[in-house]
Amino acid sequence: MLNKKPVKGILHITSKVLYTFFKKINLSVLICVHLSPIVVSKVSTINEGCPIKILKPAHFFLLIMILSLIISGCKSVDTTKDILEKPVLQKMPLSKYPDFTDDLEYTSLIKGIKQSLLYLARLPDDREFLFGNDRFSAAYMIESFKNFLSFIKTKPSKNELKNFIKLHYSVYKSRGSATDGNILVTGYYEPVLNGSLTPNEEYRYPVYTRPNDLVTVDLSLFSSEFAEKKIIGRFMNNTLLPYYDRINIEKGVIPKENVTILAWVNDLVDLFFLHIQGSGKIRFDNGTTINVHYHATNGRPYRSIGRLLIDKGKIPKSLMSMQKIRGYLHQHPEEIDEVLNYNPSYVFFKTEEESPIGFLGVKLVQGRSIALDRTLFPLGAMAFIETEKPLIDDSGKVCAWTDCRRFVFNHDTGGAIKGSARTDLFWGSGIYAEIAAGHMKQNGKLYFLILKPEA
Repeated sequence: MLNKKPVKGILHITSKVLYTFFKKINLSVLICVHLSPIVVSKVSTINEGCPIKILKPAHFFLLIMILSLIISGCKSVDTTKDILEKPVLQKMPLSKYPDFTDDLEYTSLIKGIKQSLLYLARLPDDREFLFGNDRFSAAYMIESFKNFLSFIKTKPSKNELKNFIKLHYSVYKSRGSATDGNILVTGYYEPVLNGSLTPNEEYRYPVYTRPNDLVTVDLSLFSSEFAEKKIIGRFMNNTLLPYYDRINIEKGVIPKENVTILAWVNDLVDLFFLHIQGSGKIRFDNGTTINVHYHATNGRPYRSIGRLLIDKGKIPKSLMSMQKIRGYLHQHPEEIDEVLNYNPSYVFFKTEEESPIGFLGVKLVQGRSIALDRTLFPLGAMAFIETEKPLIDDSGKVCAWTDCRRFVFNHDTGGAIKGSARTDLFWGSGIYAEIAAGHMKQNGKLYFLILKPEA
């Protein structure tokens, strides 16, 4: 039974949609946030006899606005204003088309196109994708890809490719950062961890599946203004609370009956970076391997341990890389828990027959798939990236950087990939992939391509 007096710090929310959403589990919804109480106008009773507190309309919409600010991480006013006034993608005149030369073979380009086509084939034909101020249907995206694929199969020369694009395709440039228009390009890869199906003194760090008590509330059910906005938590005493953070999960607070352990690994730092990469392989001593893939997070915000180590003067910013972080933590094992727990976000996994699988549910293509902010860019679309890639010497160290220009595909997303100025390039697996992913933090430019309507 809910207290009829509003409780400080707790907002009692209801609507027909929210009630329907939780009706099956017979729970009243209370969302805990640090705010002053909102006055409740009346108490009404649903036919099951459960009293529900109803907000006045003005208060309800005020609450939704406040929740929106909380969920979005309190973005600055300037950034929000910029997003509203300026499209993320800007259509380019022919004179500003980039030099469409590709540093990879056409074989991987064809693979990337086919994965995007697999994704688009699952969508309704009239699903719309936004390119700047222009909208294109899924059916049109498929036509655009098939047209490009047919041409690429002819193995055109560089000049033939450039002329083909100028004649048949519109190009839209990502606006990038507000300062210089560039994007920050980082990398990710598919790690391989050593594991065991049973815990022992060596293998003592669990790889968890999504817990049964983890609940996701889709706020878009309340208003289209909150598309892609969700709250993740757990219920306790009919109250929706934030899900456990990393430090508590590592302590084993999730009830055993609520979670399954896929494997046990022997290195906590390796497990942390598996969380960051989002997918990987776990190799057992009996020769078998499983593919693990991102399934859910605990809903806590991502915080960069690299930034933490820079701010504390542990690693110079100019030398920061995944390899430097690994080296520092292995040299200072007494700091591992403190540093890793700085990031409260925690990832839960599932197994897949194939790997690696991106957010769109299709296989990532080495060197071709990228992760972007899924709320800003057209999913599955083809793009062209201009940035740099590392050259490594025989000792595995980066000795120089060279141009990296290629066609890529928006196949994935990530918790740290937010805004129009961030791109994560998938490097695949292996030694070079790990080095490239660990060191990349280069400037770049990103262009999207779509068949001209008159083509």
